[in-house]
Parts: sequence; structure tokens; C-alpha cells
Amino acid sequence: MADQKKTLTTSSGAPVEDNQNSLSAGPRGPLLMEDHALIEKMAVFNRERIPERVVHAKGAGAYGTLTVTGDITQYTKAKLFAEMGKKTECFVRFSTVGGESGSADTARDPRGFAMKFYTEEGNWDLVGNNTPVFFIRDPMKFDNFIHSQKRCPQRHVKSPTMMWDYWSLSPESLHQVTILFSDRGTPKSFRHMNGYGSHTFSLINAEGKRFWVKFHVKTEQGVACFTDAEATALAGTDPDHATRDLFAAIDKADFPRWRVHVQIMPEADAADYYVNPFDLTKVWRHSDYPLIEVGILELNRNPQNYFAEVEQAAFSPSNIVPGIGFSPDKVLQGRILSYADAQRYRLGVNHESLPVNRPQCPVHTYHRDGAMRFDGNSGNAPNYEPNSFGGPQEDPSYRQPPLSLEGDADRYDQKSDGDDFSQAGDLYRIMTPDQQQQLVDNIVGSMGTVPEEIQRRQIDHFIKADSAYGRRIAEGLGLEG
Repeated sequence: MADQKKTLTTSSGAPVEDNQNSLSAGPRGPLLMEDHALIEKMAVFNRERIPERVVHAKGAGAYGTLTVTGDITQYTKAKLFAEMGKKTECFVRFSTVGGESGSADTARDPRGFAMKFYTEEGNWDLVGNNTPVFFIRDPMKFDNFIHSQKRCPQRHVKSPTMMWDYWSLSPESLHQVTILFSDRGTPKSFRHMNGYGSHTFSLINAEGKRFWVKFHVKTEQGVACFTDAEATALAGTDPDHATRDLFAAIDKADFPRWRVHVQIMPEADAADYYVNPFDLTKVWRHSDYPLIEVGILELNRNPQNYFAEVEQAAFSPSNIVPGIGFSPDKVLQGRILSYADAQRYRLGVNHESLPVNRPQCPVHTYHRDGAMRFDGNSGNAPNYEPNSFGGPQEDPSYRQPPLSLEGDADRYDQKSDGDDFSQAGDLYRIMTPDQQQQLVDNIVGSMGTVPEEIQRRQIDHFIKADSAYGRRIAEGLGLEG
């Protein structure tokens, strides 16, 4: 531990008064652009490594279709859901999160599940994971979290001490940690895992009424996972197993499919729900908001060139279409800026004109110039607005209904936002005895080299979730006393 306390500052030397909580309009409100410390953190983090993605570097992708099988027009006016049987083309990229582009597909890690739908009203990107929750609830913590999962700055190796030190000091991570160290942390293939939007989004219907929504994408191949020993062995014999599996299945016309569902919450329910419905570390009970089937996602065409179509595929939660919108989920609010900014840095400001990213509907903007402009740069059309020469104009009919906000602009303590332990305990208790044992063994194996102080701090979190959960891990680490 350092002997001398140092004050955290921004890059310009200004003291940072709070490095854990973003500036928001009320405790559950959206974030404010004036939070320069948050914006600096996200912008700097996006530029840490070139040219591969900072996170989700190792991935595989394919084209397919979404076919509507359920009527949700009472909740949304989005045209891709307008009628039964309607098909929308899409591109999906799967990935691991923490490893580099040459890392093993079988690593214990969340899996990215990013979907781009080429709708008639523009591209809709549903950029999720194979888990319904995440490790943090405030984007101010994201870059520090990822640093803890990457390589030690001195030895350049992955460090269990870094990981567990961060998690033990961030109890809101416990729900996701419990999923990660279960067998779901090592899926057998990209085809054999579910996908989730994870965040709360909004749907808006033709009458201008808003509903809160969570997206669930359930595999029809069945969820299948490796044990820790199987995943470790395969990493040494076929580290590209999942990448190879996806391509081979599609190549032989064994097209993988997922059933897309939504949970719908009336806008007014959010104020009184038993958890903050915009907290990314929480799920909504299915008994409160049952799954409603929306459609079938099928992947049926492989890319012809990995770099052009998979490596250059760019996704951002900021890509929405009329009838689908955001929510006050703070991590979502951060990702709206961060993801698009990362792609502008990684691929260039004109990355949305690349074939894999290009919308299949007309595009009319006043964006001009920039690196790698290859589409004529809009010729002699006006590059300013308003203008008198027939340039594109705004259309107020697409305006979203206002979102009522309250509260003072402040950095609200995200640690006081609710119970960090109950849902992790609920998850542990619904596991089978064999699944519980695998979970305990995986955690004990990961924490074995971690300093005892950190082990005990983390065990306290497990105990708060479920006493047996914590006790069994303590016994496995030889810390019964």
C-alpha cells in the first residue's frame, strides 16, 4: 500500500471530487454532458489501444434475418415489428470481452452478443452480452473495471489479485460474478448461449406512449457449457473453437436460431418497482413482467472476408430507430457516447459508410470530409442547415415523448442505490447441487493466489448473498475461522 495519499486529477490537473458516481439529474435521472471527468475517462479509455477493439477484440460474425412472430405494435411503432412474418436483415457479432484478438474462445469471460438490424428507418444496434446483468451500474467505473481484468502493468500477465481486489471493493459486481464463475462463464459455442440487451431500453407506440423494455434472445440450440477443465484443455488444442464452430454450422446449412423476447414495464411502474429498474446489476422478475415472444433470429450467411465484415463491423447503442429509445440507465447513457466514439477513433469518422455498417435505407446528413471518405462526399449539395437549396430537414413527427425528471444535479452515491446481494443469492439457490459445486470450485480456483485480506473481503459478499455460498468458498480456501 502507498504511504502517501495522492489526489486524483483529470488530465489537465483538476482535482476529481468523485470517481465512483456520474453526474445525473436526480438519483435515477439521465447523465449530464457537463460531467467532463466522465467524458474524459471514456474518451481516453477508448484511445488506449490501437488498432483492435479495447474490449471485445476476439470475435466472430454472420448475417441473418429477424422474422416477426409476435405482435408488439401496442408497445412500439418501430416498422421492423409492424406486421407478423416481416423479415429484417441483420449482422451479428459474438465476442469475448477481456482478451486480445488472439486469445482463446473458451476463456472464462462474458460474451458479447451484438446485433445490427438493417431496418427501413435506419440501423438499429442491440449491443448486448450473454448475461442479463453486468459488473457495474455507473459508467464512471468502467475503465477501472476493465483495467482490473486486463494485464498487470508491470508483469504484463492477467492477475487474479487485480480482479478480485476490484470485485471485493465493488459489491455491486456480485450478481455478474456469480454468473461468470458458473458454467455459463464458459459457453460451449456462440450458438449455445443466450443473448440479452441487458440494459433497460424504451419502446414508444404510435400514440406516443412510452414503455420500458428488456430484450432477451434465447438460443434454440439449447444452452450448453464447458466445465472449467474442458474449457482450459480446449484453449490449448483449439483456441478458435467457437469461431470455427459458427462458420462451420452455417457453411453446412445448420443455421443457428434464437427466439427474441421482451419484458415490458409500463412507464409509471418504474417509480415503485422493488429494485431500480434502470440498474444494470439487476434483473426484473419474470413473474412480474413475463417474457413476450417477438421473433426468430436466424444466422444463415457467412462473411466472405473477416477483416472487411467482422473486424470492421461497428456497433453502438446510439443507433436506434423510431419506436425504440433509451432509458435513464446510467451505463447505457455512457455507452451511447463511448461506443460511437470508439468506432470513430478505431475505424474513422466515416465508418458507417463501410458496407457492413451501411444502412439499407436512404441516408441524408450534413457530415462532410474526414479520413477515408469514399462515397463522393455528397457532391455539390449544401453542407449547412438551414439552407435554401433543398437540403434535408428535420421532421418533428419523430419527436419522442418527454421524459419527466426530478432531482438536483449531483454525484449520487451508486452504492446506496439498493441491495447488491439478494439477486446473487437467489441465483445461487436455484442452481442444482452440481452447478453450485462447479461455481464454488471455479471461484476457489481463481482466488487461490489472492492475498488473504482480499479473499476475506470478497467472502463477506458471498455470505451476504447466501451463507452456504460464502461458507463453502471459505472452506475451499482454508479460511473457515
